[in-house]
Amino acid sequence: MAMNMTNKITVLLVDDHSLVRRGFRRMLEDESDMVVVGEAGDGEEAIKLAREFKPQVVVMDCALPKVNGLDATRQILADLPGTKILMLSMHSENTWVRQAVDAGASGYILKNAMNLELGPAVRRVAGGETVFDPQVELPSPLKGERNSGLTPRELEVLQMIVDGKSNKEIATALDLSANTVAVHRANIMNALDIHKTAELVVYAIRSGLVNVP
Repeated sequence: MAMNMTNKITVLLVDDHSLVRRGFRRMLEDESDMVVVGEAGDGEEAIKLAREFKPQVVVMDCALPKVNGLDATRQILADLPGTKILMLSMHSENTWVRQAVDAGASGYILKNAMNLELGPAVRRVAGGETVFDPQVELPSPLKGERNSGLTPRELEVLQMIVDGKSNKEIATALDLSANTVAVHRANIMNALDIHKTAELVVYAIRSGLVNVP
């Protein structure tokens, strides 16, 4: 078992309804590259199990007893900054999405979507992408921050970073050297004063600098 687990995406499921957790577990166990390492029914338990299992991805319900999903997200990321949190919510309004993003979540999907694609969302979040349900209202651009002085080329590179492309893939697509792309990336981060890719992606989406598919 131990050998097999090394290359699987480890997932902690957090939802206060055991039936819902069972459904999610079944969805994830159908994916050959994932393993559910634990289940929690409230935010307090989620924090405890995250510390214990150090999962790559936590599938977190927003509305939880004891400690809510947003607070649990903050706490887990404070302990385990490398963990990705995929928020599940009944709410599509952008105030909720913004709160999840501010708490550090890497994705936000609606629980009641008929075609909930949990496996692919977990896989994308584990790979460093941000995932938003197509039905959610993304927070509107913040006034006065439209492109923070980025050049058209930097905006092009930023769009590709948001699309989850590596420096090498961006270099190929734009016919640049990987080194030039790395310089663009550094310039973008300095211009926006953001130095983590995940935060950059969230900021770019939130500020309306890029198109979200």
